[in-house]
Amino acid sequence: MDTFLIRYALKNAELGISKTWVLLEEDKAGKKKFPVAAYYTLAVATVTRETLPINQKELPSYPVPVTLLARLAVSEKYQKKGLGTKTLITALRQAVILKDRGLPSIGVVLDVLDEDALNFYNRFDVFHAFSDNPMRLFVPMQVIQQL
Repeated sequence: MDTFLIRYALKNAELGISKTWVLLEEDKAGKKKFPVAAYYTLAVATVTRETLPINQKELPSYPVPVTLLARLAVSEKYQKKGLGTKTLITALRQAVILKDRGLPSIGVVLDVLDEDALNFYNRFDVFHAFSDNPMRLFVPMQVIQQL
């Protein structure tokens, strides 16, 4: 988790490749040190109508913009405590904010790393798997806006 933040998050932001948001631990003990509890990274991508897992016939035949949830990670200390869910919802809401501020996007796409992560995302019942890649998921922006 820390490797990405230290080596790539700032560099990718400076290059305009992606933006990473960090959720910090609360400072309950007055230590003034705020370790990372979780983070997520958003980027832009495109998909074609034919590859989308849901019917989008109104879309043009050329690639259309989506928001890519490129990374979502939770510190081991906070896993299985609901922070993953909160981080995911925060990331999806941030995608809506970006769309509302003018970044075109028809939804959020993410590439799942393993079966455990796939099970996590499938619990939400809003993600649709791409037919050619069951580890790539899509959720339409209209669905996210209702969360």
